[in-house]
Amino acid sequence: MSDLINVILLGIIEGITEFLPISSTGHLLIAEKFGLGGRSDLFNVGIQAGAILAVTFIYWSRIWELFTRWREPANRDYLLKLVVAFLITAVLGLVAVKLGFKLPEAVTPVAWALVIGGVWMLAAERLAARQPDRTEVTWRVAILVGIAQMVAGIFPGTSRSAATIFTAMLAGTSNRAAATEFAFLVGIPTMYAASGYELLKVVKEGGVHEDWTALVVGFIVSGIVGFIAVKWLLGYIRSHRFTPFAIYRIALGIALLLLVPAGA
Repeated sequence: MSDLINVILLGIIEGITEFLPISSTGHLLIAEKFGLGGRSDLFNVGIQAGAILAVTFIYWSRIWELFTRWREPANRDYLLKLVVAFLITAVLGLVAVKLGFKLPEAVTPVAWALVIGGVWMLAAERLAARQPDRTEVTWRVAILVGIAQMVAGIFPGTSRSAATIFTAMLAGTSNRAAATEFAFLVGIPTMYAASGYELLKVVKEGGVHEDWTALVVGFIVSGIVGFIAVKWLLGYIRSHRFTPFAIYRIALGIALLLLVPAGA
């Protein structure tokens, strides 16, 4: 029973943090280090897919429009940019995996990533506010968002949503809602692909050691909580900046650096 409660708590943490710019991977790592138990890569990616399923439902009408009305120049252009951003992330991600590039899953580098990312968010928000309000997603935005998404996947604590949203805002899509929509839509195929990749690895290895019940429960919980969190966030950013999230990141990162032994 206690393990089931831990799985539910991890699903809740993932659902809340996946799309808020505070790093779901970092929070899951911290939670697992401090009492909720270590989990497999498939479990972590699987519950992320639950949250991605939630955003798929939220943006379903937009996704349906892009695919059914792709002959319209604006939709075709937007869809191509999504595809290119995803392919950049996928190719660079595979190269990083083949090279064995992966930071140690320790609290200290996550804490530094939270602090540095928070400071960067404050600076990026200020710089974006000085730009004219632009909703267009340019090719430069698409390419840089693809790169940013890959970087966030390698460095725990960076936050995929923070990296992609603020990269889009600084690269030209200064409108928060437009930048957030593109960042979230790019995340849909990316996280599904990551989940499929991890699942394929488990299948090849026989899947003997995976707790499938825990994975299903975490997936469902993160999906429900993620749906609520994204709905709230999309309403929040219409009239608010991301500043509170940046301050939270900095405060949490500093607390971890002060309280956790170096290298832990």
